[in-house]
Amino acid sequence: MSSTATGFELEPGSFRDPSSRVFYRNGEVYRALSARAAEAWRELRDTQFLSAGTESGKIVRSTEVTDVDPPEGEWAAVLHHERIPFVSYPYEWTFSMLKDAALLHLELMEAALAEDFILKDSTPFNIQFRGTKPVFIDIGSFEKLEPGEVWVGYRQFLQLFLYPLMLRAYRDVPFQPWLRGSPDGLTAPEMNNLLKGLKLKKGVMLHVSLQARAEQKHQDSDRDVRGELKEAGFKKELIEANVRGLRKIVASLEWDADQSVWSDYASECAHVADHRDEKSQFLHDELAANPPQVVWDIGANDGHFTRIANETAEVAVAMDTDELVLDRLYRSLGGDSGVLPLLQDLAMPSPGLGWRGSERMSLEDRSDPDLVLCFAVVHHLVIGRNVPLADFVGWLAGLQSRVIFEFVAPDDPMVKMLTANKRPHEIHGDYTEEALRGYLARTFEIEREMLLPGEQRRLFALRPLEKT
Repeated sequence: MSSTATGFELEPGSFRDPSSRVFYRNGEVYRALSARAAEAWRELRDTQFLSAGTESGKIVRSTEVTDVDPPEGEWAAVLHHERIPFVSYPYEWTFSMLKDAALLHLELMEAALAEDFILKDSTPFNIQFRGTKPVFIDIGSFEKLEPGEVWVGYRQFLQLFLYPLMLRAYRDVPFQPWLRGSPDGLTAPEMNNLLKGLKLKKGVMLHVSLQARAEQKHQDSDRDVRGELKEAGFKKELIEANVRGLRKIVASLEWDADQSVWSDYASECAHVADHRDEKSQFLHDELAANPPQVVWDIGANDGHFTRIANETAEVAVAMDTDELVLDRLYRSLGGDSGVLPLLQDLAMPSPGLGWRGSERMSLEDRSDPDLVLCFAVVHHLVIGRNVPLADFVGWLAGLQSRVIFEFVAPDDPMVKMLTANKRPHEIHGDYTEEALRGYLARTFEIEREMLLPGEQRRLFALRPLEKT
């Protein structure tokens, strides 16, 4: 839910449900409802679980309004939703974030079933994070449970929640590439192949192996299994038992690798401790002079600077390529932090995906940061990933935000380590402070700068120049 939308704008990721459509007017978030969906909403708003979920922050706060026109179409009502500061996607979450989202979904399912409601789909894209707290945003997914009806979203829950979590917990294989590459997640046959030899692990036989057999057996069948079960008198108690069982399985899944590439960076690299106080003060001065609402911390690692930024900002996004580092950060923050960990590789950032490339927005299209932190990251992109320095500065300039930029000189030990196995012609020749200053002069004003102890690293506080 972008905080920057102005005027009228349809949400490009909200079109698959014919009964509701999310749109923006003047930066506020609304949902248009069909006559059937409006009737369902009016039943839903009187339920205890919706009231309790809204008050606890687990369900997005929603109010029916009459003074806002919906988009063109046969719409019967309009809801106003509270705004989520930053939209993230499951393929950018860590293991613990997806696990908490899965547990929230199942918790809401249980609460809804107790009042004869159900969630008609089970996609993690219906959940967002307000900082470190998951919140369910798709009010239109709740509907009355008809007698004999089955849980239609069960298979989707497996493919987009349970299987990705099992993949990480049981095989230590990252799930994010699967979710980024396939909107439907992992199928039961795929998961069955990936978990061969692990049939005794909790939940594998029931929710993987048997599901794979059933799918293969009925893949060419035109049977109306849903209708047959309803006619046979399928009972709500069976859904409730399935949900309870899944909650136990999900809660039992654990992942915490011993070590990753950057998991010990903050404690083992001497320059981190040597420069942390000076960098922190530099950041505090920037926050005091120009208080931001949205901060991106690129290469956040343990989130030290993200936490400082969050003392002022509404949301501070901690971006890093290392899932273990971010997962530990997420678990250390608790549920009331405005820090949002986000698995993000800036050499290959999240692109626009889905229908027409806009159903899932690219990183840059989701937020307008007021401040971007680039502490000790430029050499990893330019030397480590061969991103031209001019291109990186150009990308930053395109965000039109203030920037704190740390330049690490070519003779710094970390840069020398990155270049150890590279020949001179394999490194961009413009990685110099002189070239950097030239690139910055085109799009930024340097408001402050500081040479850190050791004289190999320099901080810049940058203000974007007005576009002409």
